[in-house]
Amino acid sequence: MDLSIVLPVYNEEKNISLLYEKLDKVLKGLNKSYEIIFVNDGSKDNSYDELVKIAENDKNVKIINLRKNFGQTAAMAAGIDYSIGEIIILMDSDLQNDPEDIPALIDKINEGYDVVSGWRKKRKDPLFSRKIPSFIANLLIKKISNVNVKDLGCSLKAYKKDVLKSIRLYGDMHRFIPIYASWVGAKITDLPVKHHPRQFGKSKYGISRTFKVIIDLFAMKFLGSYSTKPMHFFGKIAGLHFIFAILWSFIYLYRVIKSKKFLTDESLVLIFLFWALTVLFIGFGLLAEVMVRVYHESQNKPTYIIKDKINFDK
Repeated sequence: MDLSIVLPVYNEEKNISLLYEKLDKVLKGLNKSYEIIFVNDGSKDNSYDELVKIAENDKNVKIINLRKNFGQTAAMAAGIDYSIGEIIILMDSDLQNDPEDIPALIDKINEGYDVVSGWRKKRKDPLFSRKIPSFIANLLIKKISNVNVKDLGCSLKAYKKDVLKSIRLYGDMHRFIPIYASWVGAKITDLPVKHHPRQFGKSKYGISRTFKVIIDLFAMKFLGSYSTKPMHFFGKIAGLHFIFAILWSFIYLYRVIKSKKFLTDESLVLIFLFWALTVLFIGFGLLAEVMVRVYHESQNKPTYIIKDKINFDK
């Protein structure tokens, strides 16, 4: 299989047939073998029924129906796990991403890149609730990760199979896939893509998403730098408190010697506090080391549960 298109779906019943028509037209013109994998992420409308109608008439369309709404990351992970194309393209199902950009993404992959990230250069979203928070989030992500990707929030991205299959997705980490890929040596580039205003349905994103992204960013940074050596992280904090504990101990001893009497003031409290925090963070580090070893030695469990599948080989 040359190409896999993976599309999470959540309450997009009015967009699905229009999206399929555009995808079908573009993909048939590529002269490549392909599959379109729709992942129904617990939609509460008639999205699944619309998908079934399409799959009945086109065996290139495959459906993964999740038992409930597990979230966009889990839906993407399910589609990726069951995809077999050498190039995997992820995109949204709300018609804001344009299937006509797919050939350009493939051309960039064929130039030797492992990841091609869509860049919504002329984004058709509200300024204050979407564009400005997204700009701030992308700026922070680039600063902390040192990976220069212009638009991590754009779902339209192309990946070589071997790169994407090596990444395990958890939580809401789908937006950081290019960063994870860069950590394993992937060659990444940006590509300006079209972006359309939403015609039907309601956006699942709001300004609160920016705060979630920032929280996830710190988790990503910790996992990237300390996932196999958490003691280094907690050890730095413990070391800082150790220095303060030593410093205040000397200050206290100096004051005791100078006054020639035992002192019970705030200095003594600070000494006990800093020594206690030193021991506490060392304990956190040891506990994290144990948890990391359990995690790496245990079986991988999926972040989703499939109810049924359509057009997949048994």
